[in-house]
Amino acid sequence: MNRYYLWLIRWRKLRISACVFSLFFMFSLPLQANEIKLKQTNNQENISVCEAELKQKIDDILNQEKLQRSHWGILVKTLDDQTTLYELNAQKYFIPASNVKLLTTAAALIKFGANYQIKTPVYGSENYPNLSVLKVVGTGDPTLKSEQLETLAKQLRIKGIKRIDNLIVEDSSMDEQVINPTWEWEDIQFYYAPSVNRLILNENAVLLTLTPQELGEKLTINWSDPLAARQWDINNQTVTGEKDSDYSVSINRNFEKPLLTITGSLAINEEPDLLGMTVVNPGQYFLDSLEFYLEKEGISIIDSEVVSGNSEVDNLVKITEIRSESLQKIITKANQESNNLYAESLLNLLVDENSGKSAIDNLKATLNQLQLDADTYHLKDGSGLSRHNLVSPEVLVNLLTFMMRTPEREVYRQSLAVGGVNGTLKNRFQETIIEGKIQAKTGTLSGSSSLSGYMEPPNSSQLAFSIMVNQSDLPASELREIIDNILINLAHLKQC
Repeated sequence: MNRYYLWLIRWRKLRISACVFSLFFMFSLPLQANEIKLKQTNNQENISVCEAELKQKIDDILNQEKLQRSHWGILVKTLDDQTTLYELNAQKYFIPASNVKLLTTAAALIKFGANYQIKTPVYGSENYPNLSVLKVVGTGDPTLKSEQLETLAKQLRIKGIKRIDNLIVEDSSMDEQVINPTWEWEDIQFYYAPSVNRLILNENAVLLTLTPQELGEKLTINWSDPLAARQWDINNQTVTGEKDSDYSVSINRNFEKPLLTITGSLAINEEPDLLGMTVVNPGQYFLDSLEFYLEKEGISIIDSEVVSGNSEVDNLVKITEIRSESLQKIITKANQESNNLYAESLLNLLVDENSGKSAIDNLKATLNQLQLDADTYHLKDGSGLSRHNLVSPEVLVNLLTFMMRTPEREVYRQSLAVGGVNGTLKNRFQETIIEGKIQAKTGTLSGSSSLSGYMEPPNSSQLAFSIMVNQSDLPASELREIIDNILINLAHLKQC
């Protein structure tokens, strides 16, 4: 799915459920009032904040009555000499949401380097033109797209292959739980919480379109990929509503079988509703897609199957391999766009099957090389969707600081969204004095918001900061406005 479709999906899911509503704000535009406020602050050219005044200014922001029940954690330090400019509950645990991606991407970058590529090998027997076996071994590449399978099929046809007796795709994660058990159930039918397996195709997601018909008729349902669509059964209980009537479409999943029940109405004059759904069985989807492109090239398939485990390839020859984008591009998409699948795939790369240790154990061991104490944070996933993750502002500021001492510092820093420029910060900090001068990772779950990264104030040293709030009853837009207000004050910091 291209970025335009994903944006539309995020916009539409504002109206689906409270949980999806909270995640929408990770990507949505700031309130106009907030933009005006920041512009006004920026226009006050003579505004300045002395270091001695900073604590009181931030305290005043947080002492608003509407924030009294919220739990805030903040740490701000200078990058060069590690001077603490402000701290509040800096060593306390918080649910960090997508700020977890800072840890995951740092560990992957340290372990593998920016130029690393994930390789998906393709093996076959040598009895051309009819192969007894063609085998693709999944290694967890999140960047694989249908176009690459189509290219593979064309390459095999050029080699003269006309028939494959046994088409095998190996997904060693088949026997594992590829949906994190700590994720919320109402999330896992949607594209942002997909299965994370070893055979990933098109980000294990498919686009569902609901289109109004004549008044009182059911909405029509269309899928962007019929191979993925055939894994879902649909109970369509929708209706086309009157002109300008309220939107009320809701999607519910049956967890005993792949059944989606779609209810509610869409006004007759509304545009089609676009929804990103997860693929039910990604291994089978990969196999079905590969078989489709092979047959499209005139290569007949006698038998096909998905296998688990590490089956033998001793009697096979490596024909080719499909390479992912560079790790630098993968971590950039994970951080700038807050892509959960990419982050979880990076975590899976850290698994050492020979040691018997988990991916999270290996993540901690890798970051321990930076002197990041493994006992000071607790993770249950690599993306931040889990509410069981616990991280302190101090851990994140330490990580950000330590990463600036590594050879990969610029790659890591440039993987973050830039305020007013790109990613999940594109529409924040526009027309302020730190537009283009703040690089950070956002994080949003219902009741929680976070922002951690780097800032270059015009008249002060570079900063590393982490701001997190939990247990709030305010909408994400208001929490972001408060976080941005804190950072605007930091941006006006002067030594006086």
